Amino acid sequence: MTTDRDLVGYGGNPPTAEWPDGKKLALSIVVNYEEGSERSHWYGDDAQESDTEWGKSPVPSTVRDLAMESMYEYGSRVGIWRILRVLDELGVRATLFTCAEALRLNPPLVRKVATSDHEVCSHGLRWEEIFRLDEETERQHMREAIDLFEDLIGARPRGWYCRFGPSVNTRNLVVEDGGFSYDSDSYNDDVPFFVDVDRQEHLVVPYTADVNDLQWWTGNASTSDDFLAYMKDSFNELHSESQTTPRMMSIGLHCRVIGRPGRIGALREFIQYAQQFSDVWITTRSEIADWWHKLHSEGVV
Repeated sequence: MTTDRDLVGYGGNPPTAEWPDGKKLALSIVVNYEEGSERSHWYGDDAQESDTEWGKSPVPSTVRDLAMESMYEYGSRVGIWRILRVLDELGVRATLFTCAEALRLNPPLVRKVATSDHEVCSHGLRWEEIFRLDEETERQHMREAIDLFEDLIGARPRGWYCRFGPSVNTRNLVVEDGGFSYDSDSYNDDVPFFVDVDRQEHLVVPYTADVNDLQWWTGNASTSDDFLAYMKDSFNELHSESQTTPRMMSIGLHCRVIGRPGRIGALREFIQYAQQFSDVWITTRSEIADWWHKLHSEGVV
């Protein structure tokens, strides 16, 4: 990945193209599926996750944290199914940021995903901090993740996204692989954009850290109304801006968080709200990428 920074972007000249069928705002709902692949002594790791429903876990890092593990298990046992039911009920396709190992550990979910219209975007081999890996290990894990997705669901992912951001090597490795149409390892814009990677044009479909249900675990949201209000506020502003320039909104969800019964209503109510707007395109990130590639090939963006 280039270490150069672009602090200008589109600047005062944002794109003027429209989304398909004259839509103004593209809405991407992202479900992060990580449970089972997080750091844990159960998996044989030297360290384990410390973030829980209780905030930072009081369990010493040298002692297996069974409470933390069970909170993650909730996401795979219950949360993911509750989320998928809501999405199916409302006829919405999402992008699943999926860790390959997490998917392998849940065969019923493999069967569901393999026959659904949801997009699987690679969230890595495990829910690991990529920036801690050396380049060759990162390359190997990327290859293993791709191979595992192909074995499990019969197709390779077209997108890539890292936990807590990429390493300085990630984007180069994504381009080197040659099979990805985009990555989402950036939080710096409201529309996709192209970057130069080793003299090749590569598409970035930016993600979000703010419209993200982890706000509950960080203490920035207490009730479903808190998160719902923030989703609506973000949507309303972007929808207003989209009348003159295309805009994209991402929503980040986690099975162990939004999948709780006291929180899922915020997702259902927000989707129902967004579906009232005829000029909103609720779609997957790969379809957003395909459209932006088309616009770029036509010289529009």
